[in-house]
Amino acid sequence: MLDANLKKQLDTYLQKIVTPIELSVSSNDEPKSQELLELAGEIAGLSSQIELKDAADSKRTPSMAIAAQGQEARIRFSGIPMGHEFTSLVLALLQTGGHPSKAEPEVIEQIRSLPGEYHFETFVSLSCQNCPDVVQALNLMATVNPRITHEMVDGALFQDEVEEKQIMAVPSVYLNGEHFGQGRMTLNEIVNQLDSGASERKAAELNERDPYEVLVVGGGPAGASAAIYAARKGIRTGIVAERFGGQVMDTLGIENFISVPYTEGPKLVASLEEHVKDYDVDLVTEQKAASLKQSDYIEIGLESGATLKTRSLILATGARWREMNVPGEREYRGKGVAYCPHCDGPLFKGKKVAVIGGGNSGIEAAIDLAGIVSEVTVLEFGETLKADQVLQAKARSLPNVEIITNALTTEVKGDGQKATGLIYTDRASGQSHELDAAGIFVQIGLMPNTEWLQASDLQLSRFGEIEIDSRGATNLPGVFAAGDASNVPYKQIIIAMGGGATAALSAFDHLIRTPAPEEGRKAAATAD
Repeated sequence: MLDANLKKQLDTYLQKIVTPIELSVSSNDEPKSQELLELAGEIAGLSSQIELKDAADSKRTPSMAIAAQGQEARIRFSGIPMGHEFTSLVLALLQTGGHPSKAEPEVIEQIRSLPGEYHFETFVSLSCQNCPDVVQALNLMATVNPRITHEMVDGALFQDEVEEKQIMAVPSVYLNGEHFGQGRMTLNEIVNQLDSGASERKAAELNERDPYEVLVVGGGPAGASAAIYAARKGIRTGIVAERFGGQVMDTLGIENFISVPYTEGPKLVASLEEHVKDYDVDLVTEQKAASLKQSDYIEIGLESGATLKTRSLILATGARWREMNVPGEREYRGKGVAYCPHCDGPLFKGKKVAVIGGGNSGIEAAIDLAGIVSEVTVLEFGETLKADQVLQAKARSLPNVEIITNALTTEVKGDGQKATGLIYTDRASGQSHELDAAGIFVQIGLMPNTEWLQASDLQLSRFGEIEIDSRGATNLPGVFAAGDASNVPYKQIIIAMGGGATAALSAFDHLIRTPAPEEGRKAAATAD
């Protein structure tokens, strides 16, 4: 089950277990059960601190529960936790065995103090790079608070439940049998959603913070780069973002990051965050910017009600998947309409799907999906595909991939519970056609996260991008921008990082040439 290299790595980690734990496996004669038994046996064989037991009373089979010796299990994996979930399994073993997590002490205490009983179930796909964040967060909560349990469920293995619950996007989280949330959620987001007073307390605390010299809005590659370059100048630097990592967290394979032949989005984000934390940067997450105005200081209003003040500002809010904006799309989002083929593709195993968009992302999605689903139909608005020729050739060689060009999608159809297909118009003939599809994967590019800036005096392009000059400066004094939210011509990670560095250096130059508000007032008083 585990190759020699993986066993060696796992053996190193398991040395950190300080208290005995038990693995209880519920199995039968099915191949997947035997695989899970083999995995559990290999894990138990690597540590004298791990005891393997049979468990016949599980709600789902195959499944494996992890518990501190002599205690009831509060963590369970229903399915085989390999792929992206192997790290979740390792962390569950370590934390149940007494190895401390890296979560902030105040968050741990917040988890311990949650009242009530919480029984979580998270439906995942093993190819989903977003799911481990949620699984690991809920597993940690279960190790900290004895009134919390969590079970990871592989949706591809328990498809009857997926169908019954109409789950069409992962991760999909249930709390005490009711739907709790969908998509990536951080530990702080989950805890704050359960702790009703957390938002007000955080807003009050943020309002008391002293003004920054450089405040970065956005935690993607541009924001991380800007914060590092600013902090290296020894000036008071902060980052405020909904989540650290931005769009890169949704990127599976990265092959053009210079000096790194291959990496994955979440891995790169982890490295970026670790690098940022090496410097004196005030990192504020789970906060969304809502307004920008200038007075003595530049003020950023947050949706939580807090306001942060700064002498200079770097906007690095990034971009998100562009929507089709047709009837039915939002109604069936997460119910057949999806934007991440790697995450949600396994939920459509053996079914017909459509991919909207014939660029690189669309054709790559079609190629990936072709190995899972029965049929893939690609709909491209233009007369020809925009993807690289090597991708086009690969897609056209696959027997279950059909490509339709000159196609304008006009509506997503559904039965009220889930999407069932779409309607598109042949732009050459004007004829309308209906296409059956259980899944519709939208891959038509990105749009900048700048709607909240439209009420400000900041100059935006007709595409909603922040207009900047070669130094990253906007039309507002002291306000700079970088990355995919700006009007730079190419949206690439490495270009965003360079833009962040440029913006930070320009912000520093602005600061040394511009007196602080207190200094300006003193100078004016002296002149009088």
